[in-house]
Amino acid sequence: MERILTVNNSQKINKHKKTALYVLLIYILMQISGILLAKPFHKLVMSTTGLPSEQAAPLTQGWYIALSFAIALILSLILTSRDKAFWDIYQGKKETIPLSIMWGIIGFFLVFFGQMIGAAIEMAIFGIQGGSQNTADIVSIAQGAPIAILAIVVFGPILEEFVFRRVIFGSLVQTTNFWIAGIVSAIFFALIHFDFSHILLYTICGLIFAFLYHKTKRIWTSIIAHVMLNGFVTLVQLYAEPLQKFLEQLEKMQ
Repeated sequence: MERILTVNNSQKINKHKKTALYVLLIYILMQISGILLAKPFHKLVMSTTGLPSEQAAPLTQGWYIALSFAIALILSLILTSRDKAFWDIYQGKKETIPLSIMWGIIGFFLVFFGQMIGAAIEMAIFGIQGGSQNTADIVSIAQGAPIAILAIVVFGPILEEFVFRRVIFGSLVQTTNFWIAGIVSAIFFALIHFDFSHILLYTICGLIFAFLYHKTKRIWTSIIAHVMLNGFVTLVQLYAEPLQKFLEQLEKMQ
């Protein structure tokens, strides 16, 4: 607990709490906004493109995801930029930028192997097959509207690190310890993906992202790892079929 910053100024503490609460509220509103705005937005896409409802649906989903994440991220960046000490939850010097970047890259491999271990446990104990329905659904949307890739690979990871690592983990770690804060924030991170058969996989990812943030004291470390992971998964999913055909052709040539 020596690493956690103790702020004596109650006004600063209250400001941090308000900023964290507002960022969390923005994220929640973004998640539920589709309930009210999806249908009007779908009609807008149909009228703009001239496409029938069924053909316009992928565009609606892709553009809505991209725009909603972008707006939520911009609002969160504005809020956090006005609270300069919002990120200073740790006492002492932060890790250097080069080492923080290096840990972000290392973190990608840690998460990748963590997922492999989690998948093996799920299969051995629970008989759960590999493959995430959440990932498949998101990639399907990206295929229909490539603009969604920005939300999947860039906007989403940054916003999720703000919410789950700084707001939830960062708030809890100041009054508890790494493991309590890490596990609680990782479970919330897992639940928000609505892929309940793979709760363990997402929880492992959340714990590793929390470790990276805790290790370097820089949120950009976990963001780098998260962006790399989502980018890699999206790339593999989008080009899985062409890659499979290419490998089959290579086998025939041998």
